[in-house]
Amino acid sequence: MAPVIPIAGVGAGAADAASPASVQHYLRPGTLQLAALPPLSLYVHIPWCLRKCPYCDFNSHEARDGAPEQRYTDALLADLEAALPLVWGRRVHSVFIGGGTPSLFAPEAIDRLIGGIRARLPLEPGVEITMEANPGTFERERFRAFRGAGVTRLSIGVQSFDDTMLARIGRVHDAAQARAAVAEARDAFDTFNIDLMYALPGQTAEHLAAELDTALAFAPPHLSIYHLTVEPNTLFALQPPVLPDDDASSDMLDLITERTAAVGLQRYEVSAFAQPGHRCTHNLNYWEFGDYLGIGAGAHGKLSFPHRVLRQVRWREPAAYMQHALAGNAVSNAHEVKRRDLPFEFMLNALRLREGFELTRFGERTGLPLSAVNTALAQAQQRGLLEHDVAAGTVRPTARGFDFLSDLQSIFLPPASD
Repeated sequence: MAPVIPIAGVGAGAADAASPASVQHYLRPGTLQLAALPPLSLYVHIPWCLRKCPYCDFNSHEARDGAPEQRYTDALLADLEAALPLVWGRRVHSVFIGGGTPSLFAPEAIDRLIGGIRARLPLEPGVEITMEANPGTFERERFRAFRGAGVTRLSIGVQSFDDTMLARIGRVHDAAQARAAVAEARDAFDTFNIDLMYALPGQTAEHLAAELDTALAFAPPHLSIYHLTVEPNTLFALQPPVLPDDDASSDMLDLITERTAAVGLQRYEVSAFAQPGHRCTHNLNYWEFGDYLGIGAGAHGKLSFPHRVLRQVRWREPAAYMQHALAGNAVSNAHEVKRRDLPFEFMLNALRLREGFELTRFGERTGLPLSAVNTALAQAQQRGLLEHDVAAGTVRPTARGFDFLSDLQSIFLPPASD
């Protein structure tokens, strides 16, 4: 095992003076003091879809009688209006419209939504505005209309290009629709993302290789690839499918990393691969423990203030959300993140990044001294899960740490006795 490299300011017994200057004053017991607020993003949740997938545990609801576009957009803008005092004067770096299936909404509704956001929040020039879309809601020229409404980046929930696999995971589109949707996105947008899943019921490495052939033939600027997992409170949890075992799944991931690297897609996060210049700004802000205001049914948010970090949750059920948001009280729950929980929350996100993070960022984003994680950092290094680049002042997961990310992240859990 490689020797543990002492990290300035986080070694056992490190003095305050050994910490970066920007975090020296964070040591008042029991308090936080952020030197500057992190970047701010906006997440907008649209909860309707054509049909609930059997693996999905997101807050999504079948639009049996159509989605109430006008009333829901009214509620979103009322929610945003009420939240403005919490983010007053802060510029928004990215917007993400997720779901559900936001592409169920007409381009005119998305245009009104984005216009309403621009009227209420100062957006950075060239702000990234991502919207999720599914091939089952694809119509030719519809994607171009979303681009005209202000969407700059489309994320397409393909999941598979194989009709058999699509049927096994309960998707409403077929392979031909998936290919047509990606081709249209490629023509309509300068950057776009393809979502794929692997370790599907009955899938083999040969099946996956064919999926990758199809996806990579479109030369996607960004590819997100997720392992199918059986989540509680889903149809798959009640009727579990037979999935590839851990060894087969690991071989599939090796195939994915090999094939994507060969075409210049860099694996910059556990599940995210991108061409240079096409990383997802919005998701990067999550992983770098930035702030995000979440509006919409069940949306979560994280907002920092000089002496506290606040988490919020909106009313989950769409009808209840619309009622409460239009009445000015969209938030169903809000709580301050405890000081003892901040290290784990930071590491849960930052360690997903292949390049890791700058040590100074921990203090900048949590308001805590680096000594708050000295023992955990040393333990992670001793176990060969984390490495320290002294010259760059960064720590990052080793190859082993990346493969066993949950084990690495769990090292930073607060002690149970606290």
